[in-house]
Parts: sequence; structure tokens; C-alpha cells
Amino acid sequence: MTFQVTVQPSGRQFTCEEGETVLTAAIRAGVGLPYGCKNGACGSCKGKLLEGSVEHRAHQEKALSFADEEKGWSLFCCAMPGSDIVIEAREVLGIGEFPIKKLPTRVAKLDKVADDVMVLSLQLPANERLQYKAGQYIEFLLKDGKRRSYSMANAPHLDEHLTLHIRHMSGGVFTDHVFNNMKERDILRFEGPLGTFFLREESEKPMILLASGTGFAPIKAIVEQAIHNKTTRPMVLYWGGRRPKDLYMNALCEEWAATLPNFKYVPVISNALPEDGWTGRTGFVHQTVIADLPDMSGYQVYACGAPVMVDSAKRDFVGQCKLPEEEFYADAFTSEADLADGVLTTK
Repeated sequence: MTFQVTVQPSGRQFTCEEGETVLTAAIRAGVGLPYGCKNGACGSCKGKLLEGSVEHRAHQEKALSFADEEKGWSLFCCAMPGSDIVIEAREVLGIGEFPIKKLPTRVAKLDKVADDVMVLSLQLPANERLQYKAGQYIEFLLKDGKRRSYSMANAPHLDEHLTLHIRHMSGGVFTDHVFNNMKERDILRFEGPLGTFFLREESEKPMILLASGTGFAPIKAIVEQAIHNKTTRPMVLYWGGRRPKDLYMNALCEEWAATLPNFKYVPVISNALPEDGWTGRTGFVHQTVIADLPDMSGYQVYACGAPVMVDSAKRDFVGQCKLPEEEFYADAFTSEADLADGVLTTK
């Protein structure tokens, strides 16, 4: 049995198979519903159910509460139609521009850039090229059927290798393998490109780039893409970590700040120890942005990192700093620790 899904206000329609989620069907049809984790954790795909009925798979309460569901909200990555439905969602233009592929890839290089961060470089088959937008991610297809998601850390034109920044989560099946057993020339399989977090190149607004931890990876790709485009848009990067060593590509960011006329870099540390000798900005990274830019009404924000940081930034930037909600673009990284809550995505 198939059901028809109508998206408002655009009026676009697509079909959804019985037992299939609305988001899966939309991706297959090339309809650009916003999404992030695809597994009920981040809430990026939340929208209104205007007509019809859906059943939700397991998801995190913070992404869709029972009270929200009672008010007609739905989490499209977990929602399976029980009838023809009409939904309300802000579509993402250009999301169907590049085909989603399943590809083999070879490990070209493993660079440990911090105690708990590995830069994984992947080599695609000679006759293949992955087209994607700066900020998007891929999903590794593991032998047990599970998936692990990581953002591309290089802009699309720098495609000799796909590079990913992988943080070691102790006890995490995939990251333990990366740090302890993976070798150059190992073969992996992935699917991509995925995600609606990417550089909006049509805008002329100044950009606030906000990252915590390995959330720097897609932000790096976005900066590289902006450089490649010869953009004159002002960019200010705020990168937060617990200790200075967490800013594992600090030198690259300082180089950008020294050489790019419209680029500013603000590193922020929340838990420096005396031996770190840290003399820079301290505290929560999103609060540092607010202190510097109390009026964000004319800005565009790209935020990536821990869900608590992303959620707090959106709440405060929109609520306190007059940022238009539609100009906040985000990708919240879930971790393998979230597997206990039914989340199957790590970035």
C-alpha cells in the first residue's frame, strides 16, 4: 500500500510506502525536507501534520515531546503514514541536485591530530566522484546493518580525498575500530551525500560560524567553499572546546584570520587547566557570540557540534539577538553514547 504526501505551502507531492518514513520517501523523491540525524535525535525534520495520521517510531523526547505531538507536530524521520497526509514544512532548495550514491572507498590515510581526534582520508574508485555541498555528510554502512554518520571536512572542489574528523568515543564500536584496528587500504562502504546543512551561496549576509569539538569539520568545508567562491561576505568563526588541545586545527584557523580580509577567528575554552596557560576567551561558546554580537538581525548562522550547544544557540540567538529563525542552519552531532536512546548516528 502506498500513501500520498502533500507538502505545504509548496504543494509538492510524493508517495510513501507502507512502513516507510516520510523523510525516507522524500529523500527518494528528491523533495528537500530539512533533516539532520535521520534517527529521531536532533529535531531538524520536525514539522506540522495538517491532515491524516502517522505513527512514530522510537525517538528522543527532546526531538518531539508528547505535548508537541498532541499539538499536531510530527518528526518526519520517524513518522510512518497511516493514510494520505498533508504536512507543513519549509523545503530546502537544491537538495536533490546531486545523486545519493552507495560507494566503496579505501582508507588512504589516518592522521591522529589530537588524543581523541582522527582525520580519516578516503579514496574513491578511479571512475567515481562524490558531488556534494559543503557541510553535508556521509553514512558508513556497517556489517551489522547499522550506520555511522560523519561530515565531509573538505570542500567539494578539494576532492583528491574525502576527509572526515572522527572523535574517539570509548566503547563505541566504530570509533574503537578507527583508533585501534583500522589500517590504510582498508575498504569501507558509505552512502551520501546526505543532510540539509550546507552553505547557502545565494545569500550576501555576513556569516557567524559556530562549532564545538569535531563540529568544526563541516564548518571547515564551508569556509573552504567560501574561499573558493571568492566570497566577500564577512565570516566570523567561534570554535569552542573544553581545553585548548580540543581545537585541533587552531593553526589553520589562525592562518585564515591572518590571510583572509573578511575572516575573524575567536577560539573559546570552557575548562582550561592552569598548565594550559590559556589567556583567550572563556566560557560557553554560544554565549561568547552573544556578548560580541547582541544584534544578529542581519546575520546568517551555521552551527555544528554538541546538541546542547546547538539547541542553546538557536534559542538564545533567535530569542535574545533577533536572528531570523530561518537564518539559523545547524547540524547537531549525536554520539555513540546515544545508542542506548535508539539513536544510530554519530558524527
